[in-house]
Amino acid sequence: MEDYTAADLIVEYLHHLGVEYIFGIPGGAIEPLYNALARSERNGGPRAVVSRHEAGAAFMADGYAIETGKLGVVCATTGPGTTNLITGVANALADNVPMLVITAQTALPKFGKDAFQDSSCAAIDTVAMFRHCTRFSTLVSHPEQLESKLISALMATHRIPKGPVHISIPADILRQASQTKPHVRPEALLHDFTLKDKAALEKLNDELGNVNRIVMFLGDGCAGAADEIMRFAELVNAPFVTGPMGKRWVDETHPLYRGVFGFGGHEDAQVLFNNEEVELVLAVGASLSEMGTGGWSSTLLNERMIHIDSSVEHFTRSPMAKLHVCGHLNAVFNKLIENVQQARNWGRSWKGLKLEDHSSQNPFGGRFMVDSLEATSSNEVPIKPQRLFTYLAKRLPTGTRTFFDTGNSWAWSTHYYQRPESDGSYRMAMGFGAMGWAIGASIGCSIANKKTPTVCVTGDGAYLMSGQEITTAAQEGLPVVMLILNDNAYGMIMHGQRLACAEQIGYRLSGNYDQPINKDLINFAAMAESMGVEGIVIETPEEMEAIDFERLF
Repeated sequence: MEDYTAADLIVEYLHHLGVEYIFGIPGGAIEPLYNALARSERNGGPRAVVSRHEAGAAFMADGYAIETGKLGVVCATTGPGTTNLITGVANALADNVPMLVITAQTALPKFGKDAFQDSSCAAIDTVAMFRHCTRFSTLVSHPEQLESKLISALMATHRIPKGPVHISIPADILRQASQTKPHVRPEALLHDFTLKDKAALEKLNDELGNVNRIVMFLGDGCAGAADEIMRFAELVNAPFVTGPMGKRWVDETHPLYRGVFGFGGHEDAQVLFNNEEVELVLAVGASLSEMGTGGWSSTLLNERMIHIDSSVEHFTRSPMAKLHVCGHLNAVFNKLIENVQQARNWGRSWKGLKLEDHSSQNPFGGRFMVDSLEATSSNEVPIKPQRLFTYLAKRLPTGTRTFFDTGNSWAWSTHYYQRPESDGSYRMAMGFGAMGWAIGASIGCSIANKKTPTVCVTGDGAYLMSGQEITTAAQEGLPVVMLILNDNAYGMIMHGQRLACAEQIGYRLSGNYDQPINKDLINFAAMAESMGVEGIVIETPEEMEAIDFERLF
């Protein structure tokens, strides 16, 4: 009978937490963990999913966590295997994604002796590196530390704000026989405590009682409380907007919705906050980032604001607000709904604002207008991005998981990809903005939910960074469609240089700068075919309309 090792203990803890997959790449020092995963898979427990680059593995763990609500887990061997993870882990930190990062170290007796890929404190100190991009980073330097440090790491993933944690384990400790078995209840490890600031809630209730015209700004932190927030908005007749990432939690055809504020946003959202009749602005679940607030616009961030959030950290970006209310949003809004309903029973009402209905200028029926409406139905070649993203929004099946990568796809999807679903199936990662995130994240999502179609929309620049991960999707037999915006350029860089009147340099991906931008395009369909994946080139609106997504999924 095979010995039960420290690596088996880790895998068994993850099994108790409902984790099904560990993403990563094997290597010498991490091999004991892969041995444990092989044994686990034979017994129906967590199994390994092998990526092509460690950053891609971290993106996959990110997508898995987003889709399932479970802990994303990624592992890597020592040295460059570990450092390759950093971008993906930093991206998870910026977007508050709970993730367990397990890395190996050379055996303890080899520390500081110039061993192969030594990343101990006496060499390339990876534990110190990860302290700057995780909520918790530690080295297990003795077998008896393993369980307690693992428990500390797991619990840290679900503190507010959530995020990744890192535990680094020498190879000799990983393979050492263990007599310990998991004895901590899973719900005690990953428990979300319900918090509510009663004093601040009372002040907020007073403020609501003294005004008639309220507007709301909703951020990505509204996850899990969207229904309560919508109910409250309807009760007080409050028009609302979202940040670019927050739009995934709302019905974009809702009559009170006025579009996206910030990067790639809508004019009606700006107009709403410029309305002089607005008495109170509720910013909810909003980190108030540069991209989400139009560069911290004073039309949003001013003394009319009350900031409601579960993370105290976010309040540092709203010092001008008249009130900060900290607590889990569903608990806060359930209480507000109760108070408002009681007030309505006594005859209180909220007048709201008289706003223009621009649904005639919105191809989806929303009350706010879109830019370049004519381009959304244009038959020009090359295909207009406005036409493509409008088509995708109307054509993709309900519930399709859509991942939009860093770059111009952010702007086009924010503005033109409008859906009635408020289930979080629209996904971006704007916190750190890692190119290639959507590629790995869509794979991590799909492996967790193979029955639901998944689309990754990425640019040619991002795909050249991480496109090799499509072979993982093929190996796992996943229903993922990778849609590549092929304009032969780092598009955001190209347009940014033009807008800034800067030198036009470094943005082309093929050909010479004296040639037309659409000459000598890279054939990504042929690249896919070479990897055993079907590749399709779409050049005209007619070819786009003919795509059979049901067959592809």
